[in-house]
Amino acid sequence: MGFEIYKNEEAIIAAAETLVENNVIEGNGAEPFAKLLKDYKKLFKSTKRLVKMSDRNEEELNRVAKSLDEKSSMLEALSSKLAKYLSPQVYDSIFSGDQDASLKTSRKKLTVFFSDIKDFTQTTEDLQPEDLTYLINKYLTEMSKIALEHGATIDKFIGDAMLLFFGDPKTLGVQQDARACVKMAIAMQRRMQDLRNEWWGKGYEKPFEMRIGINTGFCNVGNFGSDDRMDYTIIGGEVNLAARLEAQAEPGGILMSYETYALVRDLIEAEEKEPIQVKGIRREVRPYAVKGIADNLEGERRYLRTEREGLMFMANLNKLKGKEREKAIKELEGMLIEMKNAD
Repeated sequence: MGFEIYKNEEAIIAAAETLVENNVIEGNGAEPFAKLLKDYKKLFKSTKRLVKMSDRNEEELNRVAKSLDEKSSMLEALSSKLAKYLSPQVYDSIFSGDQDASLKTSRKKLTVFFSDIKDFTQTTEDLQPEDLTYLINKYLTEMSKIALEHGATIDKFIGDAMLLFFGDPKTLGVQQDARACVKMAIAMQRRMQDLRNEWWGKGYEKPFEMRIGINTGFCNVGNFGSDDRMDYTIIGGEVNLAARLEAQAEPGGILMSYETYALVRDLIEAEEKEPIQVKGIRREVRPYAVKGIADNLEGERRYLRTEREGLMFMANLNKLKGKEREKAIKELEGMLIEMKNAD
């Protein structure tokens, strides 16, 4: 486009110069015309220089913009990867500027969740590395989804164990934090029942069983470590108590301290257990076991399983849908008739 403009301007200048050279313009108008042509040529030269500078600037701006887009994409990809190593709440607080990357801690009343897999080492002794990797990653992925749905801060995974807490960096209040934690724990144990049935159907003889301990109390929370390497975590006796309660919990169960039970007693039914002495805790601990974890699961269960001598049944409701489910029901009804008529 610029070349076309230059071509037209140069043609006009050439025509004007011809008029001057051939004295076409006579009289008083000749000198002003010649001066006007001279000034116009200067203006045209300046315009060309400015356009050239503008083109160079535009090229440089485009280059810078492209470079910024590339760096922005790289930062976005890096940010997405970093987010997988941090709890979403901690990640958001750091990138929003609410949380500094410095060695600072505070003391807060938190509800602490600790879980692990019963007899994990023994259960996994006969598993191949590929099977173990699949099971542990599936387990942690499913539990993490539930944790984030309920607003938990995921502190860390320690092998098969999980340390989560409620009340920092965001809190809904001590009672609401405790209630969210207990609801999350129940949802996890219910999901584990489905996972156990799924794994059993895939041929795993000893599916995982999870134990959970919950405690509410004051903890130190924040960045611990060194100036070069730090970890956002919680420490204190109340954290240890949650771990001790987990070790005392029944497989598939949830054991909580009285401090937590007092905050959720109207929400769930629990059974008081014998008081226990916990190393590092001076007071006597009164644990409470959550009851009715598996109640009212009919509408939620996606895997149906039963096994006894002479009987093995497994149904995946996620795959049995529509006509396939109708066929399966007819087949089962036919099998029931045969069983009733068998000698």
